[in-house]
Amino acid sequence: MAKMTEEKTGARGGAQAKSKKKKTPRQPMPEQDPRRRRHNFEEVPQGYSEETAILEAGRCLQCKKAGCIQGCPVNIHIPGFIGLIAEGRFVEALLKLKEQNALPAVCGRVCPQESQCEALCILGKKGEPVAIGRLERFAADYAREHGGVPDPEQAPATGKKIAVIGAGPAGITVAGELARWGHDVVIFEALHLAGGVLMYGIPQFRLPKEIVQYEISSLQKLGVEIRTDYIIGKTQTVDQLLEEDFDAVFIGTGAGLPVFLGIPGENAIGVFSANEFLTRVNLMKAYDFPKYATSPIRPRQVITVGGGNVAMDSARTSLRLGAGSTIVYRRSRSEMPARAEEIHHAEEEGVEFHLLTNPVRILTDEKNHVTGMECLKMELGEPDASGRRRPIPVEGSNFIIPADTVIISIGNQPNPLVPQTSPEIEVTRKGTIITDPETMMSSKPGVFAGGDIVSGAATVISAMGQGKKAARAIHRYLMGEDPPEANPETPDNDTQED
Repeated sequence: MAKMTEEKTGARGGAQAKSKKKKTPRQPMPEQDPRRRRHNFEEVPQGYSEETAILEAGRCLQCKKAGCIQGCPVNIHIPGFIGLIAEGRFVEALLKLKEQNALPAVCGRVCPQESQCEALCILGKKGEPVAIGRLERFAADYAREHGGVPDPEQAPATGKKIAVIGAGPAGITVAGELARWGHDVVIFEALHLAGGVLMYGIPQFRLPKEIVQYEISSLQKLGVEIRTDYIIGKTQTVDQLLEEDFDAVFIGTGAGLPVFLGIPGENAIGVFSANEFLTRVNLMKAYDFPKYATSPIRPRQVITVGGGNVAMDSARTSLRLGAGSTIVYRRSRSEMPARAEEIHHAEEEGVEFHLLTNPVRILTDEKNHVTGMECLKMELGEPDASGRRRPIPVEGSNFIIPADTVIISIGNQPNPLVPQTSPEIEVTRKGTIITDPETMMSSKPGVFAGGDIVSGAATVISAMGQGKKAARAIHRYLMGEDPPEANPETPDNDTQED
Protein backbone atom coordinates (compact mmCIF):
# COMPACT_ATOMS: atom_id res chain seq x y z
CA MET A 1 0.00 0.00 0.00
CA ALA A 2 2.85 2.36 0.93
CA LYS A 3 4.50 1.55 -2.38
CA MET A 4 1.28 2.33 -4.26
CA THR A 5 0.91 5.65 -2.46
CA GLU A 6 4.54 6.51 -3.26
CA GLU A 7 4.01 5.73 -6.95
CA LYS A 8 0.87 7.88 -7.05
CA THR A 9 2.68 10.73 -5.33
CA GLY A 10 5.58 10.44 -7.76
CA ALA A 11 3.24 10.45 -10.76
CA ARG A 12 1.36 13.44 -9.34
CA GLY A 13 4.67 15.27 -8.80
CA GLY A 14 5.72 14.57 -12.39
CA ALA A 15 2.40 15.85 -13.70
CA GLN A 16 2.73 18.99 -11.59
CA ALA A 17 6.24 19.59 -12.98
CA LYS A 18 4.93 19.27 -16.54
CA SER A 19 2.01 21.57 -15.75
CA LYS A 20 4.45 24.18 -14.40
CA LYS A 21 6.50 23.97 -17.61
CA LYS A 22 3.38 24.50 -19.68
CA LYS A 23 2.33 27.53 -17.61
CA THR A 24 5.70 29.27 -17.86
CA PRO A 25 5.26 31.77 -20.70
CA ARG A 26 7.61 31.90 -23.66
CA GLN A 27 10.34 34.38 -22.84
CA PRO A 28 10.48 37.48 -25.08
CA MET A 29 13.71 38.54 -26.75
CA PRO A 30 14.95 42.05 -25.87
CA GLU A 31 15.17 44.28 -28.95
CA GLN A 32 16.42 47.70 -29.93
CA ASP A 33 13.77 50.39 -29.91
CA PRO A 34 12.50 50.75 -33.50
CA ARG A 35 12.83 54.56 -33.36
CA ARG A 36 16.55 54.13 -32.76
CA ARG A 37 17.37 51.06 -34.81
CA ARG A 38 15.94 52.44 -38.07
CA HIS A 39 18.94 54.78 -38.03
CA ASN A 40 21.67 52.17 -37.38
CA PHE A 41 22.88 48.76 -38.54
CA GLU A 42 23.28 47.30 -35.04
CA GLU A 43 21.67 43.93 -34.42
CA VAL A 44 17.95 44.21 -33.65
CA PRO A 45 17.30 41.25 -31.27
CA GLN A 46 19.73 41.50 -28.36
CA GLY A 47 19.77 37.94 -27.05
CA TYR A 48 18.77 36.17 -23.85
CA SER A 49 20.50 36.65 -20.51
CA GLU A 50 21.68 33.52 -18.68
CA GLU A 51 18.68 33.68 -16.34
CA THR A 52 16.18 34.08 -19.18
CA ALA A 53 17.77 31.26 -21.19
CA ILE A 54 17.54 28.88 -18.24
CA LEU A 55 13.90 29.86 -17.67
CA GLU A 56 13.00 29.33 -21.33
CA ALA A 57 14.95 26.04 -21.52
CA GLY A 58 13.02 24.86 -18.47
CA ARG A 59 9.82 24.94 -20.53
CA CYS A 60 11.05 22.02 -22.69
CA LEU A 61 9.19 18.78 -21.90
CA GLN A 62 12.13 16.62 -23.05
CA CYS A 63 9.84 14.48 -25.22
CA LYS A 64 11.06 10.95 -25.96
CA LYS A 65 9.67 11.18 -29.49
CA ALA A 66 10.75 14.73 -30.16
CA GLY A 67 8.99 16.09 -33.23
CA CYS A 68 11.26 19.13 -33.16
CA ILE A 69 14.20 16.95 -34.26
CA GLN A 70 12.29 15.74 -37.31
CA GLY A 71 11.47 19.37 -38.10
CA CYS A 72 15.17 20.31 -38.24
CA PRO A 73 16.85 19.83 -41.65
CA VAL A 74 20.16 18.94 -39.94
CA ASN A 75 18.57 16.82 -37.17
CA ILE A 76 19.97 18.68 -34.17
CA HIS A 77 19.24 16.83 -30.90
CA ILE A 78 17.12 19.71 -29.66
CA PRO A 79 15.99 18.33 -26.28
CA GLY A 80 19.64 17.44 -25.60
CA PHE A 81 21.08 20.91 -26.03
CA ILE A 82 18.11 22.59 -24.34
CA GLY A 83 18.38 20.25 -21.35
CA LEU A 84 22.01 21.30 -20.93
CA ILE A 85 21.05 24.98 -21.00
CA ALA A 86 18.40 24.33 -18.34
CA GLU A 87 21.19 22.92 -16.14
CA GLY A 88 23.43 25.94 -16.77
CA ARG A 89 25.87 23.87 -18.84
CA PHE A 90 26.05 26.39 -21.67
CA VAL A 91 29.32 25.42 -23.37
CA GLU A 92 28.28 21.76 -23.31
CA ALA A 93 25.02 22.82 -24.95
CA LEU A 94 27.00 24.33 -27.82
CA LEU A 95 29.09 21.18 -28.16
CA LYS A 96 25.85 19.22 -28.47
CA LEU A 97 24.68 21.63 -31.18
CA LYS A 98 28.01 21.40 -33.01
CA GLU A 99 27.58 17.65 -33.40
CA GLN A 100 25.01 18.35 -36.12
CA ASN A 101 25.27 22.05 -36.95
CA ALA A 102 28.42 23.85 -38.09
CA LEU A 103 26.80 27.30 -37.78
CA PRO A 104 24.63 27.51 -34.65
CA ALA A 105 25.13 31.27 -34.11
CA VAL A 106 23.96 31.82 -37.69
CA CYS A 107 21.02 29.41 -37.63
CA GLY A 108 19.84 30.75 -34.29
CA ARG A 109 19.42 34.13 -35.99
CA VAL A 110 18.17 33.51 -39.52
CA CYS A 111 16.48 30.09 -39.66
CA PRO A 112 12.67 29.98 -39.93
CA GLN A 113 12.25 27.98 -36.72
CA GLU A 114 8.55 28.85 -36.59
CA SER A 115 7.90 26.70 -39.67
CA GLN A 116 10.42 23.94 -38.86
CA CYS A 117 11.48 22.73 -35.40
CA GLU A 118 9.21 25.02 -33.37
CA ALA A 119 6.21 24.13 -35.56
CA LEU A 120 6.42 20.56 -34.21
CA CYS A 121 6.97 21.46 -30.54
CA ILE A 122 4.23 19.86 -28.45
CA LEU A 123 3.83 23.01 -26.35
CA GLY A 124 2.76 24.85 -29.49
CA LYS A 125 -0.42 22.78 -29.76
CA LYS A 126 -2.12 24.69 -26.94
CA GLY A 127 0.22 27.62 -26.43
CA GLU A 128 3.59 28.92 -27.56
CA PRO A 129 6.43 26.54 -28.53
CA VAL A 130 9.82 26.54 -26.85
CA ALA A 131 12.00 29.30 -28.33
CA ILE A 132 14.44 26.83 -29.89
CA GLY A 133 16.13 29.34 -32.21
CA ARG A 134 16.70 31.87 -29.43
CA LEU A 135 18.23 29.18 -27.22
CA GLU A 136 20.48 28.02 -30.06
CA ARG A 137 21.70 31.59 -30.52
CA PHE A 138 22.23 31.95 -26.76
CA ALA A 139 24.43 28.84 -26.50
CA ALA A 140 26.58 29.90 -29.46
CA ASP A 141 26.92 33.49 -28.27
CA TYR A 142 27.72 32.47 -24.69
CA ALA A 143 30.53 30.16 -25.78
CA ARG A 144 31.99 32.75 -28.17
CA GLU A 145 31.95 35.45 -25.49
CA HIS A 146 33.48 33.20 -22.84
CA GLY A 147 36.57 31.88 -24.55
CA GLY A 148 35.14 29.66 -27.25
CA VAL A 149 34.91 25.87 -27.28
CA PRO A 150 37.52 23.12 -27.56
CA ASP A 151 38.58 22.25 -31.08
CA PRO A 152 36.60 19.27 -32.41
CA GLU A 153 38.27 15.89 -32.60
CA GLN A 154 39.51 14.84 -36.03
CA ALA A 155 39.89 11.40 -37.50
CA PRO A 156 43.33 10.36 -38.82
CA ALA A 157 44.24 11.73 -42.24
CA THR A 158 42.78 9.71 -45.10
CA GLY A 159 44.99 11.09 -47.85
CA LYS A 160 41.91 12.11 -49.84
CA LYS A 161 41.45 15.66 -51.11
CA ILE A 162 38.14 17.39 -51.85
CA ALA A 163 37.44 20.70 -53.60
CA VAL A 164 34.44 22.67 -52.34
CA ILE A 165 33.19 25.38 -54.71
CA GLY A 166 31.47 28.19 -52.83
CA ALA A 167 31.90 29.20 -49.19
CA GLY A 168 28.21 29.61 -48.41
CA PRO A 169 26.15 27.54 -45.95
CA ALA A 170 26.25 24.31 -47.98
CA GLY A 171 29.98 24.56 -48.75
CA ILE A 172 30.90 25.43 -45.16
CA THR A 173 28.90 22.45 -43.89
CA VAL A 174 30.50 20.00 -46.33
CA ALA A 175 33.99 21.30 -45.59
CA GLY A 176 33.56 21.04 -41.83
CA GLU A 177 32.18 17.51 -41.92
CA LEU A 178 34.83 16.17 -44.31
CA ALA A 179 37.69 17.84 -42.41
CA ARG A 180 36.51 16.24 -39.14
CA TRP A 181 36.57 12.87 -40.88
CA GLY A 182 40.22 13.27 -41.85
CA HIS A 183 40.00 14.56 -45.40
CA ASP A 184 42.02 17.41 -46.89
CA VAL A 185 39.58 20.14 -47.98
CA VAL A 186 40.07 23.28 -50.08
CA ILE A 187 37.25 25.83 -50.49
CA PHE A 188 37.21 28.03 -53.60
CA GLU A 189 35.31 31.31 -53.10
CA ALA A 190 34.69 33.84 -55.88
CA LEU A 191 34.49 36.86 -53.55
CA HIS A 192 37.16 38.13 -51.19
CA LEU A 193 35.66 36.76 -47.96
CA ALA A 194 34.13 33.37 -47.19
CA GLY A 195 30.50 33.20 -46.14
CA GLY A 196 28.50 33.55 -49.34
CA VAL A 197 24.97 34.81 -48.71
CA LEU A 198 25.76 35.03 -44.98
CA MET A 199 28.34 37.75 -45.66
CA TYR A 200 26.93 39.48 -48.72
CA GLY A 201 23.20 38.80 -48.78
CA ILE A 202 21.98 39.21 -45.19
CA PRO A 203 22.18 42.66 -43.57
CA GLN A 204 24.38 43.44 -40.57
CA PHE A 205 21.36 44.22 -38.37
CA ARG A 206 20.10 40.65 -38.83
CA LEU A 207 23.40 38.75 -38.96
CA PRO A 208 26.59 40.57 -37.85
CA LYS A 209 29.59 39.85 -40.09
CA GLU A 210 31.94 39.20 -37.18
CA ILE A 211 29.76 36.25 -36.13
CA VAL A 212 29.96 34.73 -39.60
CA GLN A 213 33.74 35.10 -39.68
CA TYR A 214 34.05 33.61 -36.19
CA GLU A 215 32.12 30.53 -37.31
CA ILE A 216 34.26 30.25 -40.44
CA SER A 217 37.46 30.46 -38.36
CA SER A 218 36.52 27.11 -36.83
CA LEU A 219 36.91 25.58 -40.31
CA GLN A 220 40.44 26.88 -40.56
CA LYS A 221 41.24 25.35 -37.15
CA LEU A 222 40.31 22.04 -38.75
CA GLY A 223 42.87 22.67 -41.50
CA VAL A 224 40.44 23.70 -44.23
CA GLU A 225 42.13 25.94 -46.79
CA ILE A 226 40.05 28.81 -48.16
CA ARG A 227 41.11 30.35 -51.49
CA THR A 228 39.22 33.58 -52.11
CA ASP A 229 38.92 35.64 -55.32
CA TYR A 230 38.98 32.30 -57.14
CA ILE A 231 36.27 31.81 -59.77
CA ILE A 232 35.71 28.20 -60.77
CA GLY A 233 34.60 28.29 -64.39
CA LYS A 234 37.13 31.05 -65.12
CA THR A 235 40.32 30.46 -63.12
CA GLN A 236 39.83 26.70 -63.34
CA THR A 237 37.02 24.33 -64.30
CA VAL A 238 35.58 21.40 -62.37
CA ASP A 239 37.17 19.03 -64.87
CA GLN A 240 40.61 20.56 -64.26
CA LEU A 241 40.20 20.22 -60.49
CA LEU A 242 39.51 16.51 -60.85
CA GLU A 243 42.31 15.98 -63.36
CA GLU A 244 44.98 17.81 -61.37
CA ASP A 245 44.62 17.42 -57.65
CA PHE A 246 41.26 16.40 -56.22
CA ASP A 247 39.48 13.11 -55.60
CA ALA A 248 35.99 14.67 -55.45
CA VAL A 249 34.29 18.03 -55.94
CA PHE A 250 31.31 19.59 -54.19
CA ILE A 251 29.45 22.46 -55.92
CA GLY A 252 27.70 24.87 -53.56
CA THR A 253 27.54 28.05 -55.61
CA GLY A 254 24.01 29.01 -54.59
CA ALA A 255 21.45 31.00 -56.55
CA GLY A 256 22.84 34.43 -57.24
CA LEU A 257 21.32 35.21 -60.63
CA PRO A 258 18.42 37.65 -60.11
CA VAL A 259 14.97 37.37 -61.64
CA PHE A 260 13.36 40.55 -63.00
CA LEU A 261 9.76 41.62 -63.65
CA GLY A 262 9.98 42.14 -67.40
CA ILE A 263 8.10 45.46 -67.30
CA PRO A 264 8.89 48.74 -69.15
CA GLY A 265 11.52 50.93 -67.51
CA GLU A 266 13.36 48.09 -65.77
CA ASN A 267 16.66 49.12 -67.39
CA ALA A 268 16.46 52.63 -65.88
CA ILE A 269 19.17 54.19 -63.70
CA GLY A 270 18.17 53.50 -60.11
CA VAL A 271 16.80 49.98 -60.63
CA PHE A 272 18.63 47.25 -58.70
CA SER A 273 18.10 43.58 -58.05
CA ALA A 274 17.94 42.89 -54.30
CA ASN A 275 20.99 40.67 -54.73
CA GLU A 276 23.05 43.51 -56.21
CA PHE A 277 21.77 46.09 -53.74
CA LEU A 278 22.48 44.04 -50.60
CA THR A 279 25.83 42.82 -51.93
CA ARG A 280 26.93 46.39 -52.60
CA VAL A 281 25.94 47.52 -49.11
CA ASN A 282 27.72 44.59 -47.47
CA LEU A 283 30.75 44.51 -49.75
CA MET A 284 31.38 48.24 -49.35
CA LYS A 285 30.64 48.16 -45.59
CA ALA A 286 28.00 50.86 -45.84
CA TYR A 287 26.62 49.38 -42.60
CA ASP A 288 29.69 50.71 -40.73
CA PHE A 289 29.01 54.44 -41.19
CA PRO A 290 30.74 56.84 -40.58
CA LYS A 291 33.88 54.66 -40.51
CA TYR A 292 33.06 53.68 -44.09
CA ALA A 293 31.10 56.39 -45.91
CA THR A 294 30.58 54.07 -48.85
CA SER A 295 26.85 53.76 -49.45
CA PRO A 296 26.40 52.35 -52.98
CA ILE A 297 23.51 54.75 -53.59
CA ARG A 298 22.02 57.79 -51.87
CA PRO A 299 18.31 57.04 -52.21
CA ARG A 300 15.53 59.38 -51.12
CA GLN A 301 12.50 57.18 -51.78
CA VAL A 302 12.83 53.44 -52.42
CA ILE A 303 10.26 50.93 -53.65
CA THR A 304 11.05 47.27 -53.02
CA VAL A 305 9.02 44.78 -55.04
CA GLY A 306 8.46 41.44 -53.31
CA GLY A 307 7.26 39.85 -50.09
CA GLY A 308 10.03 37.52 -48.95
CA ASN A 309 12.79 37.85 -46.37
CA VAL A 310 15.14 39.37 -48.95
CA ALA A 311 12.55 42.03 -49.75
CA MET A 312 12.29 42.86 -46.03
CA ASP A 313 16.09 43.02 -45.82
CA SER A 314 16.24 45.40 -48.78
CA ALA A 315 13.46 47.67 -47.52
CA ARG A 316 14.90 47.86 -44.00
CA THR A 317 18.40 48.51 -45.36
CA SER A 318 17.01 51.37 -47.48
CA LEU A 319 15.60 52.97 -44.35
CA ARG A 320 18.99 52.83 -42.69
CA LEU A 321 20.57 54.56 -45.68
CA GLY A 322 18.24 57.48 -45.06
CA ALA A 323 15.44 56.79 -47.54
CA GLY A 324 11.71 56.51 -47.27
CA SER A 325 10.93 52.84 -47.89
CA THR A 326 7.90 51.15 -49.46
CA ILE A 327 7.12 47.47 -50.08
CA VAL A 328 4.96 46.62 -53.12
CA TYR A 329 3.55 43.08 -53.04
CA ARG A 330 0.87 41.64 -55.29
CA ARG A 331 -0.78 39.41 -52.69
CA SER A 332 -2.06 40.07 -49.16
CA ARG A 333 -0.06 39.96 -45.96
CA SER A 334 -1.16 36.40 -45.12
CA GLU A 335 0.43 35.17 -48.39
CA MET A 336 3.77 36.89 -47.80
CA PRO A 337 6.59 34.28 -47.67
CA ALA A 338 8.75 36.39 -45.32
CA ARG A 339 9.03 35.41 -41.66
CA ALA A 340 6.38 37.07 -39.49
CA GLU A 341 9.17 38.48 -37.31
CA GLU A 342 10.81 40.21 -40.28
CA ILE A 343 7.51 41.73 -41.47
CA HIS A 344 6.78 42.92 -37.94
CA HIS A 345 10.22 44.51 -37.60
CA ALA A 346 9.82 46.27 -40.96
CA GLU A 347 6.44 47.69 -39.93
CA GLU A 348 7.80 48.84 -36.56
CA GLU A 349 10.66 50.65 -38.27
CA GLY A 350 8.39 52.58 -40.61
CA VAL A 351 8.42 50.64 -43.89
CA GLU A 352 5.19 51.40 -45.76
CA PHE A 353 3.32 48.41 -47.27
CA HIS A 354 1.31 48.53 -50.50
CA LEU A 355 -0.29 45.08 -50.52
CA LEU A 356 -2.46 43.63 -53.30
CA THR A 357 -0.47 45.90 -55.61
CA ASN A 358 1.31 44.90 -58.81
CA PRO A 359 3.93 46.95 -60.75
CA VAL A 360 2.97 47.87 -64.32
CA ARG A 361 5.91 50.03 -65.38
CA ILE A 362 8.80 52.05 -63.97
CA LEU A 363 8.63 55.76 -64.75
CA THR A 364 11.72 57.72 -65.76
CA ASP A 365 12.82 61.25 -66.64
CA GLU A 366 14.56 62.40 -69.82
CA LYS A 367 17.91 61.11 -68.48
CA ASN A 368 16.46 57.62 -67.79
CA HIS A 369 16.54 58.09 -64.01
CA VAL A 370 13.74 56.48 -61.99
CA THR A 371 10.98 58.89 -60.96
CA GLY A 372 8.32 56.46 -59.80
CA MET A 373 6.35 53.30 -60.45
CA GLU A 374 2.92 52.81 -61.97
CA CYS A 375 0.99 50.10 -60.13
CA LEU A 376 -2.31 48.28 -60.39
CA LYS A 377 -4.54 47.17 -57.53
CA MET A 378 -5.19 43.42 -57.23
CA GLU A 379 -7.76 41.15 -55.62
CA LEU A 380 -7.36 37.52 -54.63
CA GLY A 381 -8.94 34.73 -56.64
CA GLU A 382 -8.63 30.94 -56.37
CA PRO A 383 -5.39 29.26 -55.14
CA ASP A 384 -2.67 28.67 -57.76
CA ALA A 385 -0.01 25.94 -57.92
CA SER A 386 1.79 27.43 -54.90
CA GLY A 387 -1.32 26.97 -52.76
CA ARG A 388 -1.73 30.74 -52.37
CA ARG A 389 -4.71 32.63 -53.77
CA ARG A 390 -3.95 33.97 -57.24
CA PRO A 391 -3.92 37.79 -57.56
CA ILE A 392 -6.28 39.19 -60.21
CA PRO A 393 -5.94 42.75 -61.60
CA VAL A 394 -8.63 45.31 -60.75
CA GLU A 395 -9.26 47.09 -64.04
CA GLY A 396 -8.83 50.87 -63.99
CA SER A 397 -7.18 50.94 -60.56
CA ASN A 398 -3.80 52.24 -61.80
CA PHE A 399 -1.92 54.67 -59.56
CA ILE A 400 1.63 56.01 -59.22
CA ILE A 401 4.09 55.79 -56.31
CA PRO A 402 6.94 58.34 -56.52
CA ALA A 403 10.47 56.96 -56.09
CA ASP A 404 14.04 57.49 -57.22
CA THR A 405 15.13 53.88 -56.59
CA VAL A 406 13.48 50.53 -57.28
CA ILE A 407 14.71 47.21 -55.86
CA ILE A 408 13.42 44.01 -57.45
CA SER A 409 13.19 41.12 -54.99
CA ILE A 410 11.14 38.38 -56.62
CA GLY A 411 13.67 35.54 -56.53
CA ASN A 412 17.00 34.26 -57.85
CA GLN A 413 18.23 31.53 -60.15
CA PRO A 414 21.47 29.53 -60.10
CA ASN A 415 24.51 31.11 -61.75
CA PRO A 416 25.19 28.97 -64.84
CA LEU A 417 28.98 29.49 -64.92
CA VAL A 418 30.11 26.24 -63.26
CA PRO A 419 27.82 23.77 -65.08
CA GLN A 420 28.33 25.59 -68.41
CA THR A 421 32.07 24.96 -68.20
CA SER A 422 31.59 21.30 -67.32
CA PRO A 423 29.11 19.97 -69.88
CA GLU A 424 28.89 16.47 -68.33
CA ILE A 425 26.98 18.00 -65.40
CA GLU A 426 23.28 17.82 -66.24
CA VAL A 427 20.98 20.68 -65.27
CA THR A 428 17.24 21.30 -65.30
CA ARG A 429 15.63 23.89 -67.56
CA LYS A 430 15.81 26.29 -64.60
CA GLY A 431 19.57 25.79 -64.38
CA THR A 432 19.66 23.76 -61.16
CA ILE A 433 22.07 20.83 -61.05
CA ILE A 434 20.40 17.43 -61.23
CA THR A 435 21.58 15.18 -58.38
CA ASP A 436 20.76 11.80 -56.92
CA PRO A 437 18.42 12.64 -53.98
CA GLU A 438 20.16 10.12 -51.72
CA THR A 439 23.82 10.89 -52.47
CA MET A 440 23.68 14.42 -53.96
CA MET A 441 26.03 13.19 -56.73
CA SER A 442 25.59 14.87 -60.11
CA SER A 443 25.63 13.12 -63.48
CA LYS A 444 29.44 13.48 -63.48
CA PRO A 445 31.09 10.84 -61.26
CA GLY A 446 32.87 12.32 -58.26
CA VAL A 447 31.05 15.64 -58.54
CA PHE A 448 28.43 16.38 -55.88
CA ALA A 449 26.22 19.44 -55.35
CA GLY A 450 23.87 20.87 -52.75
CA GLY A 451 22.06 23.96 -51.54
CA ASP A 452 20.40 26.52 -53.80
CA ILE A 453 22.33 25.34 -56.88
CA VAL A 454 20.25 22.14 -56.57
CA SER A 455 17.00 23.22 -54.89
CA GLY A 456 16.71 26.77 -56.19
CA ALA A 457 16.61 29.69 -53.75
CA ALA A 458 15.73 28.33 -50.29
CA THR A 459 16.83 28.70 -46.65
CA VAL A 460 20.25 28.60 -45.01
CA ILE A 461 19.37 25.54 -42.95
CA SER A 462 18.01 23.57 -45.93
CA ALA A 463 21.29 24.20 -47.77
CA MET A 464 23.16 22.94 -44.71
CA GLY A 465 20.96 19.84 -44.60
CA GLN A 466 21.86 19.01 -48.19
CA GLY A 467 25.50 19.73 -47.38
CA LYS A 468 25.46 17.19 -44.55
CA LYS A 469 23.90 14.57 -46.81
CA ALA A 470 26.48 15.25 -49.53
CA ALA A 471 29.39 15.09 -47.06
CA ARG A 472 28.36 11.60 -45.91
CA ALA A 473 28.00 10.47 -49.52
CA ILE A 474 31.42 11.90 -50.48
CA HIS A 475 33.07 10.09 -47.58
CA ARG A 476 31.37 6.85 -48.59
CA TYR A 477 32.37 7.38 -52.24
CA LEU A 478 36.02 7.88 -51.30
CA MET A 479 36.34 5.38 -48.46
CA GLY A 480 33.70 2.76 -49.17
CA GLU A 481 32.24 3.11 -45.66
CA ASP A 482 30.06 5.40 -43.55
CA PRO A 483 31.72 8.24 -41.60
CA PRO A 484 32.02 8.00 -37.80
CA GLU A 485 28.89 9.00 -35.90
CA ALA A 486 28.68 11.99 -33.55
CA ASN A 487 28.47 11.19 -29.83
CA PRO A 488 24.87 10.00 -29.31
CA GLU A 489 24.86 10.63 -25.56
CA THR A 490 22.14 12.98 -24.29
CA PRO A 491 21.55 14.29 -20.77
CA ASP A 492 19.40 12.19 -18.47
CA ASN A 493 16.02 13.70 -17.69
CA ASP A 494 13.19 12.30 -15.60
CA THR A 495 10.44 14.35 -17.21
CA GLN A 496 10.45 12.78 -20.68
CA GLU A 497 7.14 11.97 -22.32
CA ASP A 498 5.90 10.62 -25.62
